[in-house]
Amino acid sequence: MEHYLSIIIGAGQAGLATAHQLTSRGLIPAQDFLLIDANPAPGGAWRHRWDSLTLGKAHNIADLPGMPAPLADASSPASRAVAAYYGAYEDKFQLRPYRPARVRSVRPLPGTHSARNLHGALGPRDDRAPENPDEPRSAHASHDEPEPRGAFLVTLESGEQFSADTIVNATGTWDRPYIPYIPGIGSFGGRQLHTKDYSAAEDFADQHVLVVGGGLSAVQFLLELEGIAQTTWATRRAPDFTDTEFDKQWGLDVEKKVRERVFSGNPPASVVSTTGIPPWQEYLDAVERGVLVSRGMFDAIDATGVRFGEAATSSRTAASDGAATGGRAAASDESAAHRETVADGDGAVSGGFVGASESGAAWQPYPAGTHLAVDVIFWNTGFRPVLDHLAPLHLRSHKGGIVMRNEVSPAANPRVFLAGYGSTASTVGATRAGRLAAREVIKVLEL
Repeated sequence: MEHYLSIIIGAGQAGLATAHQLTSRGLIPAQDFLLIDANPAPGGAWRHRWDSLTLGKAHNIADLPGMPAPLADASSPASRAVAAYYGAYEDKFQLRPYRPARVRSVRPLPGTHSARNLHGALGPRDDRAPENPDEPRSAHASHDEPEPRGAFLVTLESGEQFSADTIVNATGTWDRPYIPYIPGIGSFGGRQLHTKDYSAAEDFADQHVLVVGGGLSAVQFLLELEGIAQTTWATRRAPDFTDTEFDKQWGLDVEKKVRERVFSGNPPASVVSTTGIPPWQEYLDAVERGVLVSRGMFDAIDATGVRFGEAATSSRTAASDGAATGGRAAASDESAAHRETVADGDGAVSGGFVGASESGAAWQPYPAGTHLAVDVIFWNTGFRPVLDHLAPLHLRSHKGGIVMRNEVSPAANPRVFLAGYGSTASTVGATRAGRLAAREVIKVLEL
């Protein structure tokens, strides 16, 4: 069995940053540590984004350590630009990801020893590169063991197994879309999809699309569908057009709010759930046209559509709440957590109302009992961390989240690190998480 000092799961921003930092400490990719990627090619979750999500709409690309993102046309599809950047990054630093390979489980190996010496643990180093650099790279181990050793056994969906002394999980959230349970959801006769399923506006031509969620994704899709499909917007609270400046300090403030929640063992609210909606002129104009006008929230679904209800629609506005909510209900109250997520999707909370939202033009809930016939229910209700493969490690607290010692270190296991979890689940924090995770790995291994 091939053994590594560390296995990094995920080759998105956080995973690549971690791998780079380990190489800078003298570890050799695919020999001293292994970077595993479920995707067939570079790009992480970005490679799956729809073509209409341009670099301009995505606010450009976050820099990876040691190689700034290249300048690119703001109209370029973000999926292609990021995939090209990540691919060039992997090549420059010879990170040699093992792909496509999806991890099924990570299990503890009680009673086995951990490596203390880099060369002694792994044997002579093998710097051989794959014969064809364009082909997916396979893991090169310098030492085969008849029995697994180290702290963890990593099993892939293919059945292949590796052992490792440390684990860095950088799987993000893309593969775990969240759709809340609404009574009757299984009876709907039309189409239901989530943000991650979206491809192109033309797919909805001449249909009535119910867009659910109060975040930026919902806002952008409503604008994109304008003139192609009939749309209705559903949120639990009034849309939060915030006057907060979307700068570096804003990003740090958002992370602080998420960090406070996560460190106590609560499930993380996504970083974007605390952002609000910027009062850009194109958005305010869309409010005036009636496109960005929320009709409140529905509490039942049937074969032909949805029924709006008073219980599902909050009478409070985000401003009157006086605090960020964005999916942050207590883990012990699942129904409340569902309602919050439906309301806020992937972004609606802090900051004061300005412009159209302040006048109430963007908030016109339907009367309770209103039935709306629709062809499509489009859920923009956020994502959850991809952590199921770590279940055998029992990292979760009784609150449903993971108690953290710092931004990357779960309190339950000193050899597991979460890069891109909680406050680092953003382009602002993922690179920082990679640096922190690599530093912790080196510390634990005493290298």
